Amino acid sequence: MEPISLDQNDQQLIERTHPTEWENPAAQQPYDLLVIGGGPAGMVAAVIAAGLGAKTALVERHRFGGDCLHTGCVPSKALLASAQAAYQLQQGCLSTVTASSLPEVDFSQVMHRMRGLRARLSEHDAAHRFQQLGIDVFFGNARFDSRKTVQVEESQLTFRRCILATGSRPAIPAIEGLEEANYLTNETLFSLTERPPRLVILGAGPVGVEMAQAFHRFGSNVTLIDQAARLLPREDVEASEILAKQFEREGIQVRLDTRVRKVESSSQSHQLYLQGSSQDEMLEADQLLLATGRQANIGDLGLDAADIRYTDQGVEVNQYLRTTNRRVFAAGDVTGDQQFTHAADMMARLCVRNAFFFGRQNWSKRCVPHTTYTDPEVAHIGITASEAARQGITIDTYRESFSQVDRAILEGTEGGQVTVHCRKGRGEVLGATIVGSRAGEMINTVSLLMSQKLTLGALSNTIHCYPTRSQVLQRIGDQFQRRRLRPWSAGLLKRIISWRR
Repeated sequence: MEPISLDQNDQQLIERTHPTEWENPAAQQPYDLLVIGGGPAGMVAAVIAAGLGAKTALVERHRFGGDCLHTGCVPSKALLASAQAAYQLQQGCLSTVTASSLPEVDFSQVMHRMRGLRARLSEHDAAHRFQQLGIDVFFGNARFDSRKTVQVEESQLTFRRCILATGSRPAIPAIEGLEEANYLTNETLFSLTERPPRLVILGAGPVGVEMAQAFHRFGSNVTLIDQAARLLPREDVEASEILAKQFEREGIQVRLDTRVRKVESSSQSHQLYLQGSSQDEMLEADQLLLATGRQANIGDLGLDAADIRYTDQGVEVNQYLRTTNRRVFAAGDVTGDQQFTHAADMMARLCVRNAFFFGRQNWSKRCVPHTTYTDPEVAHIGITASEAARQGITIDTYRESFSQVDRAILEGTEGGQVTVHCRKGRGEVLGATIVGSRAGEMINTVSLLMSQKLTLGALSNTIHCYPTRSQVLQRIGDQFQRRRLRPWSAGLLKRIISWRR
């Protein structure tokens, strides 16, 4: 859905990412690489291919930048930054400001700031920029009409290799009366100009919990609903519990083990009829936000004509990201796997390598970190303890609390912890969860350990600046080193030390 153009920032955004006077070029035949989709994966793939000297075309149906720029990562993180600033003021900035002097949040200014930042970042996703890089840019609907040709408006494009990167869109649940409700999704949420007094959010996954906390801090009365038994049901149980306690402290209303039976809407509000594990109830909301997952954009692409297999989850690919059509690869959300911007970026890079060069790069062996940007943040990579048990993997688990880290104490952000799972008896990292301020920054260190096959001992042997929050990782490394010290080796060391006196 197209967002409403509200001000000059949005006008600049749209003009950059889909210029109103744009004319598609004459097709050059055949293209070494045809990329379908101008989101993060598609843009990265096209730029790399063009930089290698490949004759490249990039097709986009709506606007460059994809969900991330327009209705995802960029606007949501701008709102979260404003919400965090508001919360710090509301909490008295560590008791140094009196509550009586605190202003109310100006929601219109929050949204104006977000739109300004989004327009600023859109410079990187401007259509003219890609044109200047030697890429043929086409706007319009792309549809395969054979294994190696695609129709875009009046142009038929022939390709030697193709990368599908058409992304995803919000998944809408089947709920009685929902179709008649004027609900919000991430595609329309950021066009709001007034703060909803009562906001109900369906879905306690990453988008749901982030927006629940943000809008609560802006002053909305927020209720978060999910059929799952806990917040962030795909994350580590301990992480969910820490976040749940924070939501309780802030007064965010949560209804878990609860489904929405029916929605009745009027011009003024929505009535939601809930069925919970203990009782039924009715909630009234001024706005209803759906955050119930994503579905791949595979409709109307003519995939059957190109002999590309797909399911409801997305396009089928092998471990090298190749589809059932050997000429066509797929990257990003359209594969249904690891639907994160940074994953799309890496998948695009692997697609280009595998399309043009010998020596296949295996996507299935990659560990992808992800972060939910609540306060505290929840970052994860690899497997959890329950997943290790299901797979029959015996693990050693290391934990450290931020309450033992000086910088966290000084900042008043000592809530949260680091949990790392390693293969039993070894320092090989299999998974980790970090809950705390700036957890998303620290998980990258664990990602480096895993990708480079370094043990936890590397954390202990690396000098960390003092005072920083990342010293918690060094403490995890120290834990590992202490556990390696078996009774017999401890005795031997004691004798060596005694002898050297």
